[in-house]
Amino acid sequence: MGFFDKIKSGLEKTKKSFSTRLNSVVAGFTGENEEFFDELEELLITSDVGAETSMEAVERLRDLVKQRGYRGSEEVRGALAEILTEMLAGSGGELKLDTKPSVILVVGVNGVGKTTTIGKLANRLTDEGKKVLLAAGDTFRAAAADQLKIWADRTGADFVRHEEGSDPAAVVFDALNAAKARGTDVVIVDTAGRLHNKSNLMNELAKIGRVITREAPGASVETLLVLDATTGQNGLNQAMEFKKTVGLTGIVLTKLDGTAKGGIVFAIVSQLGVPVRYVGVGEQADDLVPFDSGEFLEALLS
Repeated sequence: MGFFDKIKSGLEKTKKSFSTRLNSVVAGFTGENEEFFDELEELLITSDVGAETSMEAVERLRDLVKQRGYRGSEEVRGALAEILTEMLAGSGGELKLDTKPSVILVVGVNGVGKTTTIGKLANRLTDEGKKVLLAAGDTFRAAAADQLKIWADRTGADFVRHEEGSDPAAVVFDALNAAKARGTDVVIVDTAGRLHNKSNLMNELAKIGRVITREAPGASVETLLVLDATTGQNGLNQAMEFKKTVGLTGIVLTKLDGTAKGGIVFAIVSQLGVPVRYVGVGEQADDLVPFDSGEFLEALLS
């Protein structure tokens, strides 16, 4: 199943909610009537696009309608798709993994599907012929390391862990040195996800970053934040906290198939300025797919 089919299937809940209501709102368009714009803004906000992003989209649409003299519903639908496409500009694209080893640091709060996402990433990379090593940097939950070991066995990736309660930076130190000795292409590092103690967590992540810089100078490093799409605007708040203290290079949006409010994609890209790199649309190993904004919108609006 290709990206379009997977994303179309994964967006079914969002599509039923969003597209049906959008069709109803657009059908009532008769030109520059404020009721239409108010209804559209409400639709976007309730689809988790976010108030700020929704207002921006509607204001841009209002300007386009005025400039182009639109009177038909299909014209305004096309203009809205144009605006939403521009809002997602810069998302997608390949991860920069140019060095050997390269590092993917995966962050996010507990419960978002972080460890499973790492396993799916390992599956994608090993399928591409890359030699992968998984580092169990979440040393505060033995279950996290156990789950990661299962994914390592399943995908054929190497695996490094320490005892529960060990220093996560020490795990990363050993993982990087093992990677250099074994000719590993990509090291994927799991991290703890405790936001209730932000200062300790962020200090821990900073320490891991220093170890990576020291042990793999010049290495390509991607820092991916895993977000649960079903948490909506709360997820956006999490992302803002991580962005303040960690240099995020991309977002992985999980459980997109489980929400009727897939508009969170627009809020993330517009308000954070961080691209969505992958989306999770199911439970299988190949259900983590690279994000394609054009096909995402086609699946959403078709």
